[in-house]
Amino acid sequence: MKLLTFRTLIGIFRNMSKDYKITSTDGEKIQVTTFGESGKGQNCLIYVHGFKGFKDWGFVPYAAEYFAKRNFFVITFNFSHNGIGENKNELTELKKFADNTFTREVNELNEVIDAYMKGFLSSSVNKIGLIGHSRGGAIALIVGSQRKEVSAVASWSAISVLNRYTERQKNEWKEKGYIEVLNTRTNQLLRLNLVLLEDIENNYKGSLNIENAVRKLGKPLLIAHGEQDLTVPVKEAEDLYRWSDKSLTEYFILSATGHTFDIQHPFEGTNEKFERLLDKTYNFFKNNLN
Repeated sequence: MKLLTFRTLIGIFRNMSKDYKITSTDGEKIQVTTFGESGKGQNCLIYVHGFKGFKDWGFVPYAAEYFAKRNFFVITFNFSHNGIGENKNELTELKKFADNTFTREVNELNEVIDAYMKGFLSSSVNKIGLIGHSRGGAIALIVGSQRKEVSAVASWSAISVLNRYTERQKNEWKEKGYIEVLNTRTNQLLRLNLVLLEDIENNYKGSLNIENAVRKLGKPLLIAHGEQDLTVPVKEAEDLYRWSDKSLTEYFILSATGHTFDIQHPFEGTNEKFERLLDKTYNFFKNNLN
């Protein structure tokens, strides 16, 4: 297989992509990029990034271009509090990052779907599939279980539970009013404020319960995961599959690869394992959005 160079890809992305900003109901800005031609009847795929992720991270533009070349209309976007501002490739809005919540992300994915359904991003409206990576997989599953407009969901390296902090971490969080996590790529120490923990503790049994979302999904689901994922262990994919309707679910484990399928940021090129994931995901949506 001949792999495209990064310089070649940049030229393709510029020709295929369009940038937008959506103003959410609470006045925040959601940065959006679309790939592919609108108005030709293509079904729509919406990519949902994960924790410390963003729409221009690593493989995301390449994956969007891959699906757009295969006749899908693709939407990628940044959650308003994911830390990305004018610099599209680095986390610079750290105060917003600290105040982000899972409920905000659920609401903002709904707002992106609403913008598409109302024709703000495309001149035609068709079936919707969601692709969510890591924490974004959980958000995609929750929203996918709620929205009749979503016809299928693909999770890549998705987490199976949002309430994933130890009691010691929670006690420290409450004492300080925040905890800090290290961004190993940039060595930034990122703060998470108490509003996130309060969101988890108030909602993890209800609106943020991933098990409940998977059990009531009732539509085609692809669970894809790297066998050597150290960030989100493959056991979490097993949990999702255990809760799912087996007649509607495809379970795809990629051997000898990890959380981001051996791709880093900045993007330097694809690989055979990631191409297998893209092909599997393409065939899943081709078969289930027709």
